[in-house]
Amino acid sequence: MEQNGAEADNVSILNCIDLSSPDIHKSVSLLKQACLDCGFFYVVNHGISQEFMDEVFAQSEKFFKLPLNEKMKLLRNQKHRGYTPILDELLDPDSQVHGDYKEGYYIGIELPEGDPENEKPFYGPNIWPEPDVLPGWRQTMERFHGEALEVAKAVARIIALALDLEVDFFDKPEMLGDPIAILRLLHYEGISDPSMGIYGAGAHSDYGLITLLATDDVLGLQICKDKDAKPQIWEYVAPLKGAFIVNLGDLLERWSNCIFKSTLHRVLGNGQERYSMAYFVEPSHNCLVECLPTCKSEKNPPKFPPIKCATYLSQRYKDTHADLNIYNKHQT
Repeated sequence: MEQNGAEADNVSILNCIDLSSPDIHKSVSLLKQACLDCGFFYVVNHGISQEFMDEVFAQSEKFFKLPLNEKMKLLRNQKHRGYTPILDELLDPDSQVHGDYKEGYYIGIELPEGDPENEKPFYGPNIWPEPDVLPGWRQTMERFHGEALEVAKAVARIIALALDLEVDFFDKPEMLGDPIAILRLLHYEGISDPSMGIYGAGAHSDYGLITLLATDDVLGLQICKDKDAKPQIWEYVAPLKGAFIVNLGDLLERWSNCIFKSTLHRVLGNGQERYSMAYFVEPSHNCLVECLPTCKSEKNPPKFPPIKCATYLSQRYKDTHADLNIYNKHQT
């Protein structure tokens, strides 16, 4: 069901997980049902104030309102830090004519200068706007990055219980004790025409463990609960003020032996600008992702071979992002 407009008569109803609830059994039950059903759910009362969320959105908008030549000075590097222009990313080459009609900005975990861990993929110094261009911008984003990671860890503990694991399973040093955590600010121009292969973001599943998504109030995100259906049925996910929309990534699907879903999703524009912030949470570089003992049996053997997190992520980013050499003309 293709929908290309602001009206959404096909809106998905998602479970809502209250992180402040003392009833952990209810939270686990709601989350487990969501993970089995569609891989998407809301998280509320997560501890990040609405006032601060509004400030982060305001600062994000300030960046994207800068002239293109200013943004191109902060072009992403090989470590996926910095600005990604419109059409830089191509998520669904089978359906898209060009790339995604969105621009973004990557911010990762920053380690001290000289730390040997900086040599690893997805680690290293962030790229920051000059303080005189965007005063306070860096401080706002660093604070949000840190607070969002705590939310992600809280969600991961509930996921662990839903998979019949120890509550701190994902807190181990090789997992979220030393994670790859990437904040991506996003701005959509509102351009979409599925009949012409034009999307705000092409259909894809996320790569890692979980994603936290904060959005403004403009409709655009769609999910497909059954990617093998013919035709595919797409449902909108309604924005929920102050909430994170959480979805599962491919690595968690591999870990759970496909019991939990990494769900296909995309973004359609409806003529309105749209801002969102995606926080991608992955385990450490050297974490070996292999079928969990609680998710396999003689009748249900592992469906995927073990793979290191960094190996999997590096290949996925390479497959979907433009070669940086195409931007050389902007660097002269």
